Amino acid sequence: MRQAASDTAPAPARRPKDRKARIALAGAELFCERGYHGVSVDEIAAAVGISGPAVYRHFPNKYAILVHATREVVGALLAATEEPSATDPQARLDELLHALAGAAVSRRRVAGLYQWEGRYLTAEHRQEFAASMTTLVGRLAGPLRELRPELTAGQADLLTNAALSAFGSVTTYRAAATGADTERLLTRVAWTLLRTDAPSVPPRRRPASEDTPVTGPVRPASRRELLLVEAIRLFHRHGYHAVAVEDIGRAAGMQASSVYRYFPSKADLLAAAYYRATDRLTGATTAAIAEAGDRADALRRVVRAYVDFTFTQSDLVAVYLAENNNLPDRDRHQLRGAQRLHVEEWVGLVRAVRPDLPAGDARVLVHAALNVVTDVGRIGRFDRTEGYDTQTARLALTVLRA
Repeated sequence: MRQAASDTAPAPARRPKDRKARIALAGAELFCERGYHGVSVDEIAAAVGISGPAVYRHFPNKYAILVHATREVVGALLAATEEPSATDPQARLDELLHALAGAAVSRRRVAGLYQWEGRYLTAEHRQEFAASMTTLVGRLAGPLRELRPELTAGQADLLTNAALSAFGSVTTYRAAATGADTERLLTRVAWTLLRTDAPSVPPRRRPASEDTPVTGPVRPASRRELLLVEAIRLFHRHGYHAVAVEDIGRAAGMQASSVYRYFPSKADLLAAAYYRATDRLTGATTAAIAEAGDRADALRRVVRAYVDFTFTQSDLVAVYLAENNNLPDRDRHQLRGAQRLHVEEWVGLVRAVRPDLPAGDARVLVHAALNVVTDVGRIGRFDRTEGYDTQTARLALTVLRA
């Protein structure tokens, strides 16, 4: 007997219950890989294996995916540190640090949202993110102050932020950094930072307006130089894609058409910033090594040179670290190669001082030290008064000696 069509027709495909989470994860990975503005909703959909319109059943727009993904990243860290079973402060801290190391390594492809892509959040969502991070810092700073009662609240928070920065460093590079060995190494780095001498906390100063152009005696005389300085400042504040050539020209006091006399495109301005950062960093590193008496002295000098560079040119360094994916193809590979060479210079010095350290471990430590300089410097608004830059260099060296 012939079966009815209803008996033979395949059952309609069911929508996976975790599709929203899959979309957010795919979005987070693509945002970290290529930048928020470099990713479309259709590309996120393709990564999940669905159509673009299907994404809108779960999220009204791409920004909602960014917000959800950022909440997921912070939520995973808060969940990992929610209820430590130990009561002794040292045991509690150890449990918390191991949990954070595991979360950082397992989510390294998406955790980078915390560092750069968060600038695309609205003020409301940035405040929400900051409040969650304050909760996370408090969960570590509390038992740390029990263990080290001589620390002030500010000192405990600063050391805790440095430890969190070491964990977050696994998101800043592509080399393999997975598994229990990396987690143990990062936990050891965090413990070393939490046990280091109490730092002095930089004074809080009111930040300058983000839209304040370069003025006064530091205003460059050259129009080309002025355009480059303003472009770097705006790229840092708002992100490359959010800045138009007209914005750069306006900040420099000229028409957009005049900008093209000096730079053929906005991408050329970004590339010029990268070449500037690379040249200055290479020069500072070379000079530091040339002046050193031995390898240990060279390592100290190289770290100090990087801190000086970061503190005196924080906008340039921020762009250098955040906007790789927006460089023109002709420049990206060359400049990434220069970045790798800079890291390998540090790795060589670390292994010369610590010959028993495997190259992979040395690389993890170097990236952690570089990230600590950037993050801790940002906390203090790159303030060089009262020796805050010297303290930041000491924290970076502490990481390399972990």
